[in-house]
This record gives sequence, structure tokens and C-alpha cells, in this order.
Amino acid sequence: MTMRVTHHPVLNNVDHQNQVTICFNGQTYQAYEGDTIASALMAEGVKTLRHHEVSGKGRGVYCNIGHCFECRVRVNDRQVVRACLTPVSEGMNIHSLADFVKGDGSSC
Repeated sequence: MTMRVTHHPVLNNVDHQNQVTICFNGQTYQAYEGDTIASALMAEGVKTLRHHEVSGKGRGVYCNIGHCFECRVRVNDRQVVRACLTPVSEGMNIHSLADFVKGDGSSC
């Protein structure tokens, strides 16, 4: 079951957006142009984006406006971004911070 909002009075309908493929922790997901990483993964049922550095507890989207930094992920083997603010793009390779090993070359 998808959690994606398909009809929205302000953001339009996803039927009119191009579909892209993204990869999160080695698994392939479908997203739409205009999605943020967070909205695309939430629509696919992914709730945990990273794990807390000390407690190890799962972290996901909290504020969804870029203030809290709970949704940090690593993109394309290079930068840490806030998933709630970063738009998806075709072939984007995303990793949880706890699951990422520098130089491991993991991709979909």
C-alpha cells in the first residue's frame, strides 16, 4: 500500500509528473519529480531514515521543514543533506548515515 498523496489541490496530481528511480540503502524505489527524498520514501512506506548516533534508535521525518536535522541522509557518496528539503533526481543513491561506509561503492 502506498502512502503517496496522488491528488492535491495545490501541488497538482502526480499523474502529470515524471517518474524517477531512486535507491535507498541498496533498495530501489519509485519517486516523482518534485518529491523531496523524505516525501518519496514516506510514500513508499519508509519511516526510518537514519539511526541516532548514541541511542541507535530510528529517526525519520520530524519537522519536515528543515529545522530539526533528524532526516539527514548521505546522497551519491558525497554529501549529507536534509531529506525533507532535498529534491529527488533520477538515479539518486541515498544512504542512512549509520548504514553508509565511505568508499563501499554500494548502489542499486
